[in-house]
Amino acid sequence: MNTLDYLLFGVYPYIAFVVFVLGSLIRFDRDQYTWKSDSSQMLKMGQLRWGSNLFHIGVLFLFFGHTFGMLTPHFVYEHFVSAGDKQLMAMISGGIAGLLGFIGVTILLHRRLTEPRIRINSKTSDIMLLVLLWLQLALGLATVPLSGQHLDGSMMMKLAGWAQAIVTFQPGAVELLADAGFIFKAHMFLGMTIFFIFPFTRLVHVWSGFASVTYLMRPYQVVRARRLNVPAGQNQPRHPGAGV
Repeated sequence: MNTLDYLLFGVYPYIAFVVFVLGSLIRFDRDQYTWKSDSSQMLKMGQLRWGSNLFHIGVLFLFFGHTFGMLTPHFVYEHFVSAGDKQLMAMISGGIAGLLGFIGVTILLHRRLTEPRIRINSKTSDIMLLVLLWLQLALGLATVPLSGQHLDGSMMMKLAGWAQAIVTFQPGAVELLADAGFIFKAHMFLGMTIFFIFPFTRLVHVWSGFASVTYLMRPYQVVRARRLNVPAGQNQPRHPGAGV
């Protein structure tokens, strides 16, 4: 392992995480008016519905799949699922979700580059973000056939071991990637980079999406009619909007 590996996979993960968290908090505190998805739906619906739905379905599945798959210790599931079986399930489900997300982001990127009204109203960061997501999904799909060369789950265990060691601040995390190929490393680096740029792009609206789940736990809003004390003999005033 060389110095570059230690910088990219031993130091950079923490830098990306700090920027991800602090950057999101600072942007929410200082620039709440920019905290939005900047949807181009009003400009032209076009391919948005298919592209957006496919992209979000695929990416959300991949996000939760990677989170639980990489950060769940092996002893939690080893009595039920072997490492090889887990990798096979990850290859199949992740491959399908990755393909859906890749098709979706391809549609969105094509729409943003070829529709004149959308192109002229797009920020450089919007286009670059879609390009990065396209590359990340393409790299993720490229890891599927490579994982097929290690059906015993050995490579998946090393990648999961690296993620768990980084999260728990354990030494020796970088050494676990000694046998990982370039595609795996590029996929991991680009994934961390997306977290790094997260606070500076429209991706911040993801926080709002997760926060909206809290509405399910809020109590119902109680609305009571307002009663007016009207002296006897006077007409009751009409309710605003009555008869309109």
